[in-house]
Amino acid sequence: MKIAIIGYGKMGKMIEQIAISRGHEIVSIIDQDNQQDYDSPEFASADVAIEFTNPTAAYGNYLKAFAKGVKVVSGSTGWMKDHGDDVRRMCTEDGKTLFWASNFSVGVAIFSAVNRYLAKIMNGFPQYEVTMEETHHIHKLDAPSGTAITLAEEIVDNIDRKTSWVKGTLTAPDGTVSGTGSAAADQIAVSSIRRGEVPGIHTIKYDSEADSITITHDAHSRKGFALGAVLAAEYTKEHSGLLTIGDMFKF
Repeated sequence: MKIAIIGYGKMGKMIEQIAISRGHEIVSIIDQDNQQDYDSPEFASADVAIEFTNPTAAYGNYLKAFAKGVKVVSGSTGWMKDHGDDVRRMCTEDGKTLFWASNFSVGVAIFSAVNRYLAKIMNGFPQYEVTMEETHHIHKLDAPSGTAITLAEEIVDNIDRKTSWVKGTLTAPDGTVSGTGSAAADQIAVSSIRRGEVPGIHTIKYDSEADSITITHDAHSRKGFALGAVLAAEYTKEHSGLLTIGDMFKF
């Protein structure tokens, strides 16, 4: 398969290594300093472009790839609020293809399935209050993480007494804490910590007077995310429309 890489930071370089190890060809690598390569025949020859950039650049990258008829796999977060409806329309009405996930880790996909199942159980036990905390490296721009938001929305979908999530506390790299961990009875507080080079830790806790139940996913490195993105590209080559982890993994 011919793959283009959009964003050549740590994730982009790891994706390149894993894609080559799986027998794929990298035909184009686009970063901030060579945006003109979107117009190259090499980029247009790609079966799929894998995009990991930032919230401000992602949507524009999708448009440039779509204009060249290239399918996109993206792990960029933070763009959905402003551009989600437009991207959904392009993928459902205009024939474009985007496989988007807030997290491509196979482990996170399993963790998400456990989260949904546990929430369904906890729907019948109102004595348990649910909270969430996510920890990421100091370079991450958005908080809460896209993965935390996805997990929180899954809980809201499965627990009748919860209608939304809200930002909890944010612990900055210097230890400064802002925000509040309190939330209304029908809300889930999602707190964030930024420290070091942590790839990603997500913890969901159900607490009652009698006991607590906690589930955690702790990424050891970015390798799991990169492998998942390449697996998604392999899936996307053969599928069309707006695709998600749920399409690829039938848990």
